[in-house]
Amino acid sequence: MKLNFYATLLFIFTLSFASHAQKDIKIEGTIIEEGSNVPLEYATVVIKSNNNNNNNNNNNNNIVTGGITDAKGKFKVEVPVGDYVVSVEYISYQTKTFPNKNYSKNTNLGTIKLALDEESLDEVMVVAERTTVEIKLDKKVYNIGKDLTTAGGTVSDALNNVPSVTVDVEGAISLRGNENVRILINGKPSAMAGFGDSNVLSQLPADAIERVEVITSPSARYDAEGTAGILNIILRQKETLGFNGSVTLTAGNPDNVGVSAALNYRKEKYNLFSNFGWRYFNAPRTSLIDVNYFDTVEDDGSISEPEYRRILENQDVDRIRRNYNTNIGMEYFLSKTSSITGSFFYNFGTDADVGLNNSERFDNSNTIIEETLRRERETEKSDGYQVAVNYAKQFGKDTDHKLTVDFQFEKDKEEAYTYLNEDYLFTNDTDAEAFQIEQETTDEDQKEYLIQADYVLPLGKGSRFEAGYRGNFKNSITDYELDQEDLDTGVLELNEFVSNIFDYDENVNAVYTQYGTKFGKFSFLLGLRLENTQLKGEIDSRLTEEELNDYFGFPIETDFDKNYLGLFPTVNLIYNLNKEDSDIEESITLGFNRRINRPRGRYINPFPSRSSRTNIWQGNPNLDPAFSSTFDLGYLKRWEKFTLTSSIYYQHETDSFERVQENTGQQTTDGIDIIRTIPINLSSNDRTGVELGLMYTPAKWLRLNSSFNFFQFETEGEFNDVDYSSKNTSWFGRFSSKVTLPFAIDWQTSAFYRGPSQDAQTDAEGIFSLDLAFSKEIFNKKGTLALNVRDLFNSRKYKATTTTDFFERYNEFQWRQRQINLSFTYRFNQQLNKREKNSRNRGNGDDDMEFEG
Repeated sequence: MKLNFYATLLFIFTLSFASHAQKDIKIEGTIIEEGSNVPLEYATVVIKSNNNNNNNNNNNNNIVTGGITDAKGKFKVEVPVGDYVVSVEYISYQTKTFPNKNYSKNTNLGTIKLALDEESLDEVMVVAERTTVEIKLDKKVYNIGKDLTTAGGTVSDALNNVPSVTVDVEGAISLRGNENVRILINGKPSAMAGFGDSNVLSQLPADAIERVEVITSPSARYDAEGTAGILNIILRQKETLGFNGSVTLTAGNPDNVGVSAALNYRKEKYNLFSNFGWRYFNAPRTSLIDVNYFDTVEDDGSISEPEYRRILENQDVDRIRRNYNTNIGMEYFLSKTSSITGSFFYNFGTDADVGLNNSERFDNSNTIIEETLRRERETEKSDGYQVAVNYAKQFGKDTDHKLTVDFQFEKDKEEAYTYLNEDYLFTNDTDAEAFQIEQETTDEDQKEYLIQADYVLPLGKGSRFEAGYRGNFKNSITDYELDQEDLDTGVLELNEFVSNIFDYDENVNAVYTQYGTKFGKFSFLLGLRLENTQLKGEIDSRLTEEELNDYFGFPIETDFDKNYLGLFPTVNLIYNLNKEDSDIEESITLGFNRRINRPRGRYINPFPSRSSRTNIWQGNPNLDPAFSSTFDLGYLKRWEKFTLTSSIYYQHETDSFERVQENTGQQTTDGIDIIRTIPINLSSNDRTGVELGLMYTPAKWLRLNSSFNFFQFETEGEFNDVDYSSKNTSWFGRFSSKVTLPFAIDWQTSAFYRGPSQDAQTDAEGIFSLDLAFSKEIFNKKGTLALNVRDLFNSRKYKATTTTDFFERYNEFQWRQRQINLSFTYRFNQQLNKREKNSRNRGNGDDDMEFEG
């Protein structure tokens, strides 16, 4: 009896084991596009049972299971042991079917190539509303291609709608309130992002952007430049076979006329791509400066009153911009595993500014005693290009085992001419001295070379080793001349104190290595980067170094060569909290990185700007690089209709840059004190902040999106015996909604508010702006008509008060007034499906480890 009992137990256990074993049979493979070898994400795999006894003729009833491919085109499904027919399907591609076969063990079907179904191409138009944010190990990815409020706008406009990013009234880009952010195009420094500034971004059309990667904890692959982090702008690139593209026309007020086009021609062996843009626009600018001067204490203890107690300046500038840019290139497939890509970018622009600065001067009783009008006419011509070559080699069938080599050369030339003159409109001075006519000429030549190689080696399942080299070599030469009128002869003569040639080099050599792996729910990416930075400058002036020191008021080196060797470790961790069989996605991320902030040419050149006689900008050649260490803890939870992203961060920066304002001790010819703004190295800057992002889609016709960023930073340090230590608390928030109205009209609203802020000398008021947009798909969804209003209430103005021992100054500044744009986009031969996201990932230079949260 006991034997029968144990035999029964053994029989049941054997059946259970057999049943369990059957469930462990796996069928897997990789699906790619035939010809290009591009992995197809979201391709469908269907497993059907070849059950001839099934009396139901509906083949769907024979489906056993199925699945979809991931971002690398890979799939894996589990089935019991048996006979199956496997079919692979993807929209606009020919279905591939594997005939009936007995599957009794784990089977890898290998690489499955799908060919495009040419007959169905013209019939497919699936516009995907993709998730707006993706969380990866070292970045957040924002898809902003569907943002209606930026239609007809520029890349700068689009960036201003990305969470964590702000673009101020002067066009300066900040990440989490920190302006030291590195701008990359497709993963590399580019002439499209401007040579060390963001001017070009205000000229490129927003329609060129596919997505923006906000990299607050960059891995070791990236250049260590940018203490705030990196913004990587990924441009659109269609990869559908044949000829396809889009054309956008824009008209707006104030004057804004433009046309842009993206054209592609794709064959089996090559892909030709191009982007063209032309734009004419007027961006009027206004500013108000109200300065009150204090009494000063002389060395003998006596009180000295200023000649002018108050000076009020109102400036209006008409700014005409004409810009043309083009980017053309070709990717040629040398074999199934290697390709070479060449591209050429060209930008040409001409600017014409006419500025009127009305200045009123008051005595100690606040009575106006003098009024002048300063006229400034400025013309600027910029001409730049970039040549880039990329070679990519895949080893074997593993798409992760690869080598990429990049070479870039950029050249930019800017020529600026400024004519300045000032006349009295009213004065109490019976013997007032006339103002000098001034002419400024600035010629700037910039060159940059980039050499980069990256090697990626997979190490088993879910692990990867990477190593690489990058060399970045920049040179800029600024030739500045100031001619001033001799009031006795009327002849313009060279001002030898100010005229100069500034030759500046920034050379960076770097090697890096990093290792990443994934086991279970935990993933990490560890890296180390070694960089050597050389900052070299030479000032060619007719003055001696001693004369220059007296003129600038602080000692400078006219010929310097500084070298900095630094190690930059990076750590990125992610832990998935997802529960099995749950639709809720949840993860925690932790990042650490060390970064560098290298001073740029404008921050180094000590010769002052001349846009105002009384308020000048002056660089500081004594600036050293700043170094920062940042910790970032993030949390993501995504439900079916609701997504929450959040992070807490802390940054400690040494030798941080701070712009301070001080009295130069010099006066204009009519006795007005000259105030300068100058960047300096402060001893430290501690920044702490928290971010929160919410996305909610309660219905197909409604989508809500909001973000909030609160930060506090504390600086310590002094300059010229003045203590500039301070504590600053500020915040900014965004809210946007997208509503689908009747007749398929989309309505989008976007609101932004930046809270008040303070530093050692300046209190800035809050800024609010509201954007509205409407769009309608027409011509069978091949065309889009969009109307948007940026800054509806014309309230986007910078207002701040600066207080020092010598003066109090109120400043009000509006870089661009309310803008109304109407744009029309027409697309042809485009299949807008999810495959585009996948194909555009190639060659962007970002980290491809799919350890997503």
